[in-house]
Amino acid sequence: MRVAIVLLLCVLTGCGALPRDNRQTCLLPNQRPLVVAELFFGRNIPGREPLSDIEWETFAQKVIADNFPDGFTVLDTEGGWLDPRSGKLAREPGKLLIVAADPSSEPAQRIGTVVETYRRQFRQQSVGVVTQQTCAAFTAP
Repeated sequence: MRVAIVLLLCVLTGCGALPRDNRQTCLLPNQRPLVVAELFFGRNIPGREPLSDIEWETFAQKVIADNFPDGFTVLDTEGGWLDPRSGKLAREPGKLLIVAADPSSEPAQRIGTVVETYRRQFRQQSVGVVTQQTCAAFTAP
């Protein structure tokens, strides 16, 4: 949980942002600098059944799509973490959200909105967030 909080704070404060002049050199001529974020959502909810597919789809349509209208990818996951209270491996189903955003489009704010909405709506302690600077191109033939 501490790692997720530190990663989220890093994203929200911009410590992973591209330089202001946005002059990252990309390998291929059609690529441009992007921020890629991977968000890890647990589906177990305290005091009730796990998050249903319908609940996830509603969340994706209302929150994720509103914040990342250019597109996103979602994968089903099975994760594990060491429960500090019991010292045992806790396992739970999850979702992995992958988004690529222009660094000038305030991705930290949009990621923060998605994370905080999920945490609040589904009573989660944390959402894991990993960000990286990269170059990418989304081209059609």
